[in-house]
Amino acid sequence: MSERALPVVGAALTIAELATYRDWLLEAGRDVEIQDPAYPMFLDGDWRAGVRTALDLLDGHRGRIGIHGPFVGLNIIGFDPKVRAVVQERLFQGIEVAHALGGSHMVVHSPFEFFGHPMSAESPAYGVAQTVDLIRQTLEPVVAQAAQAGVTLVIETIHDTHPRPLLMLVDSFASETVRLSIDVGHTFITHRLGGPSPDQWVHEAGPRLAHLHLQDSDALWDRHWGPGRGQVNWFALFEALGTLAHSPRLILELRDKTDIPRAAGWLAQQGVAR
Repeated sequence: MSERALPVVGAALTIAELATYRDWLLEAGRDVEIQDPAYPMFLDGDWRAGVRTALDLLDGHRGRIGIHGPFVGLNIIGFDPKVRAVVQERLFQGIEVAHALGGSHMVVHSPFEFFGHPMSAESPAYGVAQTVDLIRQTLEPVVAQAAQAGVTLVIETIHDTHPRPLLMLVDSFASETVRLSIDVGHTFITHRLGGPSPDQWVHEAGPRLAHLHLQDSDALWDRHWGPGRGQVNWFALFEALGTLAHSPRLILELRDKTDIPRAAGWLAQQGVAR
């Protein structure tokens, strides 16, 4: 892979952290993901003031902007209509924030959990069609609003041990507004439990893949370490990404934000990203 062809990594940051990494984001047109809208305190506060601050700090930014959507205490499997309405309200708020930021993606957490062997997870025999239908009851109006706002919903791998349910959900919308997000650390943990490796998830997703959270792990905990600190095979991951005809967003989502420069530098030293 030539230097010119290397993909550019961005980062997930709060608005308060943008000033620290502003120059790094601007110098290479790096993608950025604003994390504040994931939390109800932000959504129920003066979020417009936060957006104004973010836009001031991102003046001159050439990368793509997105947000992490609300997820704490929320589940998009809409069995209870009253709970479904609350989840929809929060996701509507997230889209409004993303639109105000000029953002074009919002992360939504996958709700798929299954008590059983990874290879039978949410299979036709165990109700995957019914589960997808319940999720669609939650997401259909959200997807419509996202499309109007120019925001793509990227559904992130969480506990998923098999690609089938998530890909079935994404495909059911037949829309560019719903795509897949791979959290590399999450899929590494589920790989150790019998699921596909992170690079295999990339191959399975193919053109549906729009976004990745880059984080490393030892598979004992959801570490959110910087790449190079854990056991993920980053060479295999970026080799798989190199087979794609498009450029998914590559977002460093680290627990320790001060490790962002080292993590990005490590990927550059390996010759896989910059």
